[in-house]
Amino acid sequence: MRRLCVFCGSAEGTRPAYADAARALGRELAKRGLGLVYGGGSVGLMGVLADTVLAEGGEVIGVIPGPLASRELAHAGLTELRVVGSMHERKATMARLSDGFVALPGGLGTFEETLEVLTWAQLGIHRKPVGVLNVAGYWDGLEGMLAHAVREGFVRREYAALLLFGTSAPELLDRFAAWRAPAIPRAWLDPSQT
Repeated sequence: MRRLCVFCGSAEGTRPAYADAARALGRELAKRGLGLVYGGGSVGLMGVLADTVLAEGGEVIGVIPGPLASRELAHAGLTELRVVGSMHERKATMARLSDGFVALPGGLGTFEETLEVLTWAQLGIHRKPVGVLNVAGYWDGLEGMLAHAVREGFVRREYAALLLFGTSAPELLDRFAAWRAPAIPRAWLDPSQT
C-alpha cells in the first residue's frame, strides 16, 4: 500500500476524542510512509487530519469539487490539490489514487462514501480494504445495522465482513496490512451459490 483514502467529517464533532483520533491516524500514516488522499478540505476532521500528516512530513493529496473549493474550504497547503467538476468525479479520483479506504467519524457524506466503496468491494469493482476507525463507539450503529441486515437475509455474512473495524489507528492499519481480498461468490450472478 502506498496511499489510503480517508473519509471524515467537515466538522470536528462534539467529542475531543474525534480530533484526537484524526491526529493519531495522521501520525500513524506518516510513520508508516502511507500517503493520505482525502476530500481536500481545511475544516473539521478533514483539516485536522491533513494538517497532522503534513506536520509529520507525509504526502497529502486533496480532491475537491470546484464549487466547494471556491467557497474557501479547500486546504491551501497540501502536497497536491486536485479540483474536479463534481462529487462523482471526486469519489472516482480518490478511489483511483488509493490502495484502501478508512472512515473516521463524519456525517452523511462520510456515510455515503464509506458504504459506496464497501458496495464496490462486494461487487468486485475493487479489491482494496475498507475499514472504520470506531472512535468512542461512533460506528457501533453501523456494525449493528450490518448484523441486522445479515440476520434479515439482505446482506451475506461475507459481504458484511468486508468492512474492517478498529478502535485505534495502529490496530486498523495492522489489519489493513494483513488483509487479503477474499474470494467472494457473486450469488446474484449464480443462484447455486446461495
